[in-house]
Amino acid sequence: MTTKLTLTVQKSTIEKAKSYARHTGRSLSELVEKYLETITLDEETIVSSKLRGIVGAVKLPDDFDEETELRDYFEGKHL
Repeated sequence: MTTKLTLTVQKSTIEKAKSYARHTGRSLSELVEKYLETITLDEETIVSSKLRGIVGAVKLPDDFDEETELRDYFEGKHL
C-alpha cells in the first residue's frame, strides 16, 4: 500500500534529485522510498556476511562515527 507524503525541500535539492532520478531511470518517489528504507534498517541488516567476516581487520579512529559516515555515504549516493 502506498501513501502520499508531502515534503518541504530546497528547490535546488529537488532539481538535482530529479536530474539524478532521470539519469538512473528511477522516479524521485522511488529514490526517497529506498533512502528511507535504508536509514531505517537495523544495524544487523546493513552489515553483509562478507563484511562481518572482516570485522576487526581494520582499525578505525576513536572518533569514527559509523552512523554519520553511513548517512553521508547514502546521501551522496542518492542525491
